[in-house]
Amino acid sequence: MPNEGSPAVYTPGNEPYLGSQGLMRFDLTIVAAMKANQAVALASHQSESTALQLAACEIIPQAISISLSIRELIRQGYLLSGMILVRPLIERTAIISYLVQNPAAVALWKLGWPHGKRPSLAKMLDSMGWDGVGDSMGRKICDTFNHLVHGDPLSAQWNMIGLDTGSIGYASGRIIDRPDVCDTLAGIAYAHLIIVMAMMAATFPGIDDTISAISEAVNAVTGE
Repeated sequence: MPNEGSPAVYTPGNEPYLGSQGLMRFDLTIVAAMKANQAVALASHQSESTALQLAACEIIPQAISISLSIRELIRQGYLLSGMILVRPLIERTAIISYLVQNPAAVALWKLGWPHGKRPSLAKMLDSMGWDGVGDSMGRKICDTFNHLVHGDPLSAQWNMIGLDTGSIGYASGRIIDRPDVCDTLAGIAYAHLIIVMAMMAATFPGIDDTISAISEAVNAVTGE
């Protein structure tokens, strides 16, 4: 909960979760993703692109933009809003992953995923490998973030704060003393950003800068 001495705007030098290892990994992954995206963007203008590549050129920058928004929300202490943005980040990651595995579905995607014909988000999440983790994992992930987006009671855990009286409350603004939420948010975001980078390599293979950027991100996360 902000105190009287908190600044109007936090900067990289005084943000509330400065020093978080999860946040540092997120930052390093963002740097790598921007490098990879720059290389892919350049390649996309040097030859005629396939339908899948054109889809990737629309979806992937959106995922990166959302990731940058999440990062800034963490910096300013708006953790609940950051968690809510995870849902569209997951969806874009799942869409490009699904299209890479099912290129024929690009035509349906270009039509706007007509209702009744588009794959469910749970199905697209399973295309990312969640079906190998356990039954209904894609569905469980959807449910978790749908609670956040739609304001179900379960969403309240993400803006719960301790009050000076010893009781609990629910923040309407900044949350600067929930490192557990910060680390969870940063971890989810950088994990999906790495998947997005892998989809860059899958849709635009053979770009050295993309491969090296992915290696940098993985090394940043694993500490190698």
